[in-house]
Amino acid sequence: MNTPAPATLLFVDDEPSILSSLKRLFRPHGYRIFTAEGGQAGLEILKNEHIDLVISDMRMPVMDGAHFLEQVRLNSPETIRILLTGYADMESTIAAINKGQIYRYINKPWDDNEIVLIVREALERRRLEQENSRLNSVVEAQNAELRALNAGLEEKVAQRTAELDKALKFVKAAHTKLKTGFINTVQAFSGLTEMRGKNLSGHARRVADHARSLAKSLALSDAEQQNILFASLLHDIGKIGLPDSILDRPFSALTPEERAEMMRHPERGQQALMQIEQLKEAALLIRHHHELYDGSGYPDRLAGLAIPMGARILAVANDYDSLTSGTLTQQPMKPKEALAYLIENRGKRYDPAVMDAYVVILSGQLKNIIDEIPLRPALLKPGMVLSRDLQHRDGYMLLAKGYVLDQPVIAQLIKVEVSERYAVLVYVLQEEKT
Repeated sequence: MNTPAPATLLFVDDEPSILSSLKRLFRPHGYRIFTAEGGQAGLEILKNEHIDLVISDMRMPVMDGAHFLEQVRLNSPETIRILLTGYADMESTIAAINKGQIYRYINKPWDDNEIVLIVREALERRRLEQENSRLNSVVEAQNAELRALNAGLEEKVAQRTAELDKALKFVKAAHTKLKTGFINTVQAFSGLTEMRGKNLSGHARRVADHARSLAKSLALSDAEQQNILFASLLHDIGKIGLPDSILDRPFSALTPEERAEMMRHPERGQQALMQIEQLKEAALLIRHHHELYDGSGYPDRLAGLAIPMGARILAVANDYDSLTSGTLTQQPMKPKEALAYLIENRGKRYDPAVMDAYVVILSGQLKNIIDEIPLRPALLKPGMVLSRDLQHRDGYMLLAKGYVLDQPVIAQLIKVEVSERYAVLVYVLQEEKT
């Protein structure tokens, strides 16, 4: 079996020390390596050498990284393009994504293990894509051959069909591997986002778990569930360019100017992802995950069903985790307090249908943490027992602690809420599981 030729890498940077560092890092991995101290020199190498992957710095004299990678895309579209950039270059990075259609961007200073892994995965992904294309060509050729065969050559047709089935299984396996690689890339992006702020650690993963459970509970399609998962993992990607002074403080502690800056992150997140075909739908959910059901959210002040369902789901899951982790308020809320806040804002901040499904999910998850749960009248059931006195907003008692609810009383509470137009919260004991 022939050993495949080593991949060829090109590093472009106007700083010789950076080029030396990259060569030392990648030389032990068996790659052929070229270096260039500027964009024009890099293009000259591309004319004479087959380059599998290029890593270019963003800030270079004469020709910056965005323009250089755009030229690489035009002259050598199969070459994988990666950009080295700093946090301050976010606008230029977005330009590079749009013009150069880069595979990834890596923040400086880079992590050695991470950049080696990114290059390895990029080359493997391209190899799979090439193999996938080759196999598709094989399948198409075999189909053409089958159509040309004489109808009487049944044995030969059966033989070719068996070969075709084998090839199709290989293609399907390659597609599955590509999909897995893409999901891993999304998770890597999510991890990079969380590295930007101590308060973001683990947030995206928890939000994704809750949002995916909600999507399943509401019987959304597999495609919708996947878009919600991607959006949940990447919903804070627009915060990458924000300073630490904003990221490390809760939203309620920010100045008006800082809040305005923070509130731009949904749009920035969409802009960063919209050029990736597989993430277009998720990018739309990211744009709208801070819209509120009553129309008072941002950035587009959408209301009700005009907000995409995935964004309505993401809003509930995101706010719950932000409340319990302390990134939304000065102090973290206990799970019971956070749940009460969500229920109180049912129909105002949150979609009632989504909120009702979330109450069911959280009630099960928090069974061993809380002994009571606040519910709106529409979610009450006969036999539930009040854990607190129920007071009217005017101060007089409606029902006493320990009261066992029945259907007529529940109907009366629903009527009070509708006629007097205020949210009634009824605290009841958690039901014991049998």
